Order: sequence, then structure tokens, then C-alpha cells
Amino acid sequence: MKTGLIIHGTPDKEEYYSDAYPSCSNSHWTSWLQKQMCIQDILTQSLEMPKAYWPNYTNWREMLERFTIDENTILIGHSCGGGFLLRYFSENKIPVKRIVLVAPWLDPDQNKDPDFFNFEIDPNLTERTDLHMFYSDNDMESIQTSVKTIHSKIPDIHSREFKSYGHFCLGDMGTDQFPELRDIVIK
Repeated sequence: MKTGLIIHGTPDKEEYYSDAYPSCSNSHWTSWLQKQMCIQDILTQSLEMPKAYWPNYTNWREMLERFTIDENTILIGHSCGGGFLLRYFSENKIPVKRIVLVAPWLDPDQNKDPDFFNFEIDPNLTERTDLHMFYSDNDMESIQTSVKTIHSKIPDIHSREFKSYGHFCLGDMGTDQFPELRDIVIK
């Protein structure tokens, strides 16, 4: 059976604890994508990562490992979630169906826990999965730096640059729908 896991990014602490915003696992396009995947009979969960405003790698890894991950699993990571998936699958040589990194963030300015991204990117990751990266021409500088780092370490990653999608958030895109992502995920 095909399965899917969606990993959100890291919000500000104020946003995390405010009821004015949806939970991280239900923000931006995640709920819409989860439904689109379920329509295609891909059993999908959007994970709520613990204390997302200050990500701890061990805690995030333990949350991910509660789920079966195998050659039928599709994983999508947004921002910090993309960087997390890159680390996890660089360190764990598990073959999976597909990984899509959306605006992946590797915290080049070390604004969060410095251990979270303390790893070496596996340049052979594409031998174990169909690896994609989406990024926008007008995203934050830290994302642009992260994208360049990933390109330099994994030159054969499938990359797509979007024009004016910002950080792929609801406010940047003006919609909670992301058909370009859905099309890659369900192919």
C-alpha cells in the first residue's frame, strides 16, 4: 500500500502558541495535499512535530519513526521539514518511493538548535529514492543558501524553480492549493 507523510516547517514561538493560526500540520497547503493524496488511495498523514518553533532532531526523528517507512512511502517536507528529511535519509539508508523537499531549509545562519542540521548530505541519496526539490526565486536568503548547498551535494536532484511563490506559504501563494506539488507526489 502506498503511504505518505507530510512534515511541516518551523514557525515562530508566538505563532505556535497562538490560537489565531492553525496547527503546523494543518497550515498552508498541507491539509489540501493530504486530501489529494487520499483521493489517490495514498494513505497520508500530516505529522505534528513536537515544539516546532525550536526543533529537536531526536524528538522529530522519534515522531517520524512511529510510522512505517518503506519503498511505498512518499515523503514531503516543507522548509525545516525538508531539511529534516534530508538529514534523516542521509543518515538512514532506507529506500523510499519519493521525497519532495519544498523550500528546504538547513539553517545556514544557525538560528535554531545547532545540532538539528549537524550532518553530511548523502550525495547518493538519489540512488534510494526519486528526489525532488521545489524552490522559489523570491524566497528568503537562508532558503536560497540551503538550495545551493543541496544542489552542490546532490547535483542530480530533480529541481524546479518557481517564480514569485515566496516561501510556499498561504500568504505568499494566495491559495492553500498546490497542484504542481500534487502532480509530482501522485505520479
